[in-house]
Amino acid sequence: MGNNFKTAFLLTALTLLLMALGSYFGGQRGMLTALIFAGVMNFGAYFFSDKLALATYRAQPVSREQLPRVYQVVERLTQKAGLPMPKIYVIPTESPNAFATGRNPQHASVAVTQGILNLLSDDELEGVLAHELGHVNNRDILISSIAATIAGAITYVTRFAFFFGGGRDERRGGGLSALAMLIQFAVSRSCEYQADASGAHLTGNPYALASALAKLEAYSKRVPMMATPSTAHLFIIQPLLGVNVGNLFSTHPPIAKRIERLTGRPAEFQQFG
Repeated sequence: MGNNFKTAFLLTALTLLLMALGSYFGGQRGMLTALIFAGVMNFGAYFFSDKLALATYRAQPVSREQLPRVYQVVERLTQKAGLPMPKIYVIPTESPNAFATGRNPQHASVAVTQGILNLLSDDELEGVLAHELGHVNNRDILISSIAATIAGAITYVTRFAFFFGGGRDERRGGGLSALAMLIQFAVSRSCEYQADASGAHLTGNPYALASALAKLEAYSKRVPMMATPSTAHLFIIQPLLGVNVGNLFSTHPPIAKRIERLTGRPAEFQQFG
């Protein structure tokens, strides 16, 4: 409940920030224009973001016969959670990662990389898949898409106003854009913590997910995932590991913090097989 309230608060803050920006540059009409613009972008994100994400990473649909290991786990977890069976995809890369996408549980897809299938044990893979189904059940994909869309709309409106306004108040507009990005990233981190908790509750084995996260972080540094900034928030671990960013500007919480929340013990004191 705490994470849900925090996410709702952050989304509200983003919307109010967009309205304030529109009002500042164009009065009441500007505020209305900004809201309409955000609404159009949200419509596109709602219906097409899943297809774009899957196409970006050349994810291929697989059948139960092709990948029984994943299907058996997902079928068992969805029955336990009361969720529809999502479509299953495989991403042809050795970098270990996974993501879920789709506007609601009825239109959800779960994609895993070939690398994660080769790296994780059955229990660890179950923890990862439960995490992704946690995103589906929590509607995190839609929430993250809306946050990214509104933040993008704020940046667009700011740049549009600078272009036609001769660059006035450039520092203030830039500050608003940066604030929007910070809120967007905070939404994403909140969703990750909630999905970790949901996945651990679904399996009843938080240590399996914690072990998977530790392995994924270690191995992905050697074989990094090449991802676009607009879709980085979808993955279970931060794919842009080559970029040195602070925690405030990260789409994911630190793995050590996630492990500590899952197990109740600092990550450095954990021993995973």
